[in-house]
Amino acid sequence: QVQLEESGGDLVRPGESLRLSCAASGNIVHVNNMGWYRQSPGKEREMVAAISSDGITNYSPSVKDSFVEGRFLISRDNAKNTMYLQMNDLKPEDTAVYYCNAAVVAYSAHSIEGMDVWGKGILVTVSS
Repeated sequence: QVQLEESGGDLVRPGESLRLSCAASGNIVHVNNMGWYRQSPGKEREMVAAISSDGITNYSPSVKDSFVEGRFLISRDNAKNTMYLQMNDLKPEDTAVYYCNAAVVAYSAHSIEGMDVWGKGILVTVSS
């Protein structure tokens, strides 16, 4: 079994910052691509950013423009099997449940297998 656990969500005011963390645990052989997704009320889940095991990043178009301003930054620590999302200058439209996703190679009962794992999600609320 492999689990992803998000942390760092909170209620913050516009303009403030948060850093989300996603820690993978279990019988892990290797964690490949990891990503952050979010789902706002009444909307479909959307990708925010993704990062490969060698640090190549990809941001969704809606977030990428914001990244140019330095609002969102994805990173990971492979030694800790942990991914981060630094979110700066948060806006009310960033309010959402943020989910962690990872492609993981893990030991199963009799073999090694690849699996796509999701965290349970964590709430980020930006409100004055």
